[in-house]
Amino acid sequence: MTPMIQLHDIDVTEFLAVLDTCQGNVFLVTREGDHLNLKSKLCQLVGLTQLIEGGKIAEAYIICENPEDEAKLFRFNLFKDTGDAETK
Repeated sequence: MTPMIQLHDIDVTEFLAVLDTCQGNVFLVTREGDHLNLKSKLCQLVGLTQLIEGGKIAEAYIICENPEDEAKLFRFNLFKDTGDAETK
């Protein structure tokens, strides 16, 4: 099983910009165990609106199919490193 990354206190705009640079599928795992594919804009809206508190993601778990995407999102979570993502 692919390890889950627990996200804390993430800026939504920057997170979505980093997601856009991911090559594989990235899934948000809900408390109920549902997996929402965050490469889909519809799933982004559905999943993230449930998690946003005060403009930031309070807590979330994600799973990446691509190990490079996992490393990218881990660096973003830990160091706020947006890499080559275009942020506004």
